[in-house]
Amino acid sequence: MQPLIHVHLAEDIPRLATLLKSKLAQDETFYVTGHALDGEQLLTQLASLPSLPHVVLMDIKMPRLDGIATTSRLKARHPQVKIIMTTVFDDDDHIFKAILAGADGYLLKDAEPEQLHRSIREALTGGAPMSPSVARRALLLLRQAPTPLTPTTTTTTTDLSLREQEILEHLSLGLRYREIAANLHLSEGTIRKHIENIYRKLQVHNKIAAIDKGRDLGIIG
Repeated sequence: MQPLIHVHLAEDIPRLATLLKSKLAQDETFYVTGHALDGEQLLTQLASLPSLPHVVLMDIKMPRLDGIATTSRLKARHPQVKIIMTTVFDDDDHIFKAILAGADGYLLKDAEPEQLHRSIREALTGGAPMSPSVARRALLLLRQAPTPLTPTTTTTTTDLSLREQEILEHLSLGLRYREIAANLHLSEGTIRKHIENIYRKLQVHNKIAAIDKGRDLGIIG
């Protein structure tokens, strides 16, 4: 038997939340851990769960705290949670803001159950599922984006690994070692070893200096 995939819903319209639940119920692999009516309620619910869900299906238009702001907050604390926007909006502004906030996928609410199931699994394996119309608009956004300027001066580079860059990003968010370890499914000892390597490669001696230098070099935002 396949392990359950835990999915949490953020949807302010009960009828649409019920529809999402019914689509997920067509595959016994999916288990709905809860349903929030807005972003603030979602963050509160997740904090009270014994373990975080694997995926959040996030509406964009919600009262109090909308889906884009909620995505940004949730990703800052728990980047391992995959977030798929489920919305009726496929305009450029919403797509662009959702991507910048850290959304892992973007589906329209009329997606068939099979597409929803496939998209969740795709997000969990590192993909970025999108409804076809959204994917087309996203491509247009990329094509219309201005070409980045080539730096006129060469900055000092480092050989931080992708994992070390990821940990430095977590440090910049103010997370403690045990929180970083939990997010990345590593031991605290492994996190400490990576941080030692980060300090050595950046030629710094503390967390603040590492974060500052990482930002100066463009390694982290």
